[in-house]
Amino acid sequence: MLEKKCVTLYTDGACSGNPGAGGWGAILIYNGIERELSGGEAYTTNNRMELMAVIMGLKALKYPCAVEVYSDSAYTVNAFVNGWILSWKENGWKKSDNKAVLNTDLWQELIKLSEMHEVTFKKVKGHADNEYNNRCDALARGAIPKDSK
Repeated sequence: MLEKKCVTLYTDGACSGNPGAGGWGAILIYNGIERELSGGEAYTTNNRMELMAVIMGLKALKYPCAVEVYSDSAYTVNAFVNGWILSWKENGWKKSDNKAVLNTDLWQELIKLSEMHEVTFKKVKGHADNEYNNRCDALARGAIPKDSK
């Protein structure tokens, strides 16, 4: 059996107002080659853009891969690292306080993509000295639609 390709994925999301116009940015790194991705929505939230960055990065992969995702979003990283996402799913997308989990559509899509790939999540400090996180932030901010109201 062939070993899975190892890919690094840096992601970030941004919003102008929360909710408001938003953008996401991602950088895929494989074998020294970098590919930048970005997109935006007219009306969204910062958390949705954080999730979209990971989703779109994983969707860009052509084959099942071992993926290390680096994000400054505690919301995204902790859901996987702390097992919240599995609890939410088992509890019918309700949190421990019985309130509905927000962004269920994106979490469900992220679960499907995570099952296709071997994904690990790592938290990075935002707006610090990580060049890839800073670049993703710039991509996300640059993708925010300018004329949306």
